[in-house]
Amino acid sequence: MNVSEIVEKVRTKQVSAQEILKSYLDRIDQKDFQIKAFLDLYDQQAIQDAQDIDDKVQKGQQVGPLAGVPIGIKDNLCIQGRLTTAGSKILSNWHSPYDATVIKKLRQAGAIIVGKTNLDEFAMGSSTENSAFGPTCNPHNLSKVPGGSSGGSAAAVAADMVPLALGSDTGGSIRQPASLCGVVGIKPTYGMVSRFGLIAFASSLDQIGPFGKTVQDAIMALEAISGSDPFDSTSLDQSPFHFEQGSNSVKGLRVGIVSELMDGIALDVKASVQKAISVLEQAGAKVDTVSIPSAPLGLSAYYLIAPAEASSNLSRYDGVRFGLRHQADDITTMYETTRGQGFGAEVKRRIMLGTYALSSGYYDAYYSKAQKIRTLIINDFAKAYDNFDVLISATSPTTAFDFDAKVDDPLSMYLSDVCTIPSNLAGHPAMSVPFGKGQDSMPIGIQVMAPALGEQVMLQVGLFLEQAANDIF
Repeated sequence: MNVSEIVEKVRTKQVSAQEILKSYLDRIDQKDFQIKAFLDLYDQQAIQDAQDIDDKVQKGQQVGPLAGVPIGIKDNLCIQGRLTTAGSKILSNWHSPYDATVIKKLRQAGAIIVGKTNLDEFAMGSSTENSAFGPTCNPHNLSKVPGGSSGGSAAAVAADMVPLALGSDTGGSIRQPASLCGVVGIKPTYGMVSRFGLIAFASSLDQIGPFGKTVQDAIMALEAISGSDPFDSTSLDQSPFHFEQGSNSVKGLRVGIVSELMDGIALDVKASVQKAISVLEQAGAKVDTVSIPSAPLGLSAYYLIAPAEASSNLSRYDGVRFGLRHQADDITTMYETTRGQGFGAEVKRRIMLGTYALSSGYYDAYYSKAQKIRTLIINDFAKAYDNFDVLISATSPTTAFDFDAKVDDPLSMYLSDVCTIPSNLAGHPAMSVPFGKGQDSMPIGIQVMAPALGEQVMLQVGLFLEQAANDIF
């Protein structure tokens, strides 16, 4: 059942929320010992929450737009009284004292929170191999990665262990695993969804968004979690997003193919992009190539800006206020030992890179130039959107790769996000829609990008591509 069907059946008493929940918990029990998408399950609390939904239905009371829908939550989102680890040893014993805003909104919508999903430590990675608690496997092939950093959420949805999940996207951490796992992933406009209660990686880039089996499922989750929040100073002063249902026709829409994002793409992935272009043209869209000259510089700029912000954000994990603490004879040694043993290799790498980029004598040479490139990217995208309604590219340059294939080659791993990073730097919405499979029979995703607050047209194109994929493949 899709999300709409679950909600309708629960509301009309055709099936209870408890029965829905049990079917998903059974799947988790049957599958997750191999996939390892979940770090923590809240089965007893979830059963009680489902009972509460059923009681409201029986009494004729209003239930929310996600009533009875089980959902997985990436473990960098705070849930009061629950372990919130961000996939790191340094937070392995930290229980959040409050709920993230998106958690409150999900509960108000009637969603049933099933548990926390695995991720690369502090959301730093593209394969979910950097988790301190072990990797997650791709449900389509257990020898391959699910992508990252939200690999646990993507895998949980792909394996039908939950119909919805939340992730966070700093440089592609929703869209890239969505592509590799063959599900829908949406990164909203920066500020559309509150970041309050999200453990920060890079605050000017982070954004929370949903995974779903279908575009419509993901839309329903986005509608539930969006809207302004006084607890987040970067939250946009906007009402919750509402998708205007109507024709999924793309006739007359101006679609740009970003030429720079077609370079370095695997042949089978490129073939899927070209097929998507063909079906858009056949449906009456006006398709043409567009150049965004600064797009190839996005990767370099991102890996200075994001580590610089991480260097600042992660300085709070000092063995005093949060999580792990290793005793030592003096406070300096305590700091060093706690961080040395609490942070993994990739997190240390990025903290050191960010600290270096911000240091005296190097700030102007590195960090300042990266911010100038970010401005170039914003301006180049603005020019492109003068002539196009949406932009199209591959989501990931390849299909899912084998475990350990890129762990010892950070640059190769970073290149997994080359197509997704520009939208984060610009603050624009983007999504990944499954569109066929590669030569290895692994999923391929098409990325649809739109200008700020352009979710309506982006999702319209996403729905069209989803239907086209269902017809073709």
